[in-house]
Amino acid sequence: MSVRGRSLPDAPTCARAVRSYVALMRPGQLEINPAPLGDVPGLALAGEVDIAVAKQVEAALDDGIRESTGAFVLDLCDLEFLDSSGVSLILRARALLGREERELVIVCAPGPVHRLFEMTGVLELLALFPSREAAAEALVPADRS
Repeated sequence: MSVRGRSLPDAPTCARAVRSYVALMRPGQLEINPAPLGDVPGLALAGEVDIAVAKQVEAALDDGIRESTGAFVLDLCDLEFLDSSGVSLILRARALLGREERELVIVCAPGPVHRLFEMTGVLELLALFPSREAAAEALVPADRS
C-alpha cells in the first residue's frame, strides 16, 4: 500500500496485539480496539488519552506496529481528549514507522483533537484524513502507484 505516492507492502491486521489493552468504556476512560482499513492494520482510540493511560497506548501502538508491515492506521474519530503525552506518542509511532519507510495514516475528524494538532504545529507532519473513507481513498495498493 502507499500513501501520497509512497509504495509500501501490504499489512495484516493487528487485532491480536490489541486484545489485552482494551478497557471498559466509562466517562474519562480509554478504549483501544483493532481498526484495520481494508488490508491496512490499525487501532482506534476512544475516550481520553492523557498521561494516566500513556503507557497503555504506547504498548498497544508498539505491539500493533511490531506485529504488522506496511502502512498503519490510527483512528482518532472517537477520541474526546488528547494531551501532550498523546501527541508525543503519535509522533513516536510516526518515527518508528518512518524508520522502516512505513506510513502512519491518521483518521481525525474536525474537532478538539484536530485543533490540538493545528495548535501544536504538528499538522503538517501527519498524514491526516477527516474520515475512514477519505483515508481509504488515499491508500493505494503498491502495484498501482
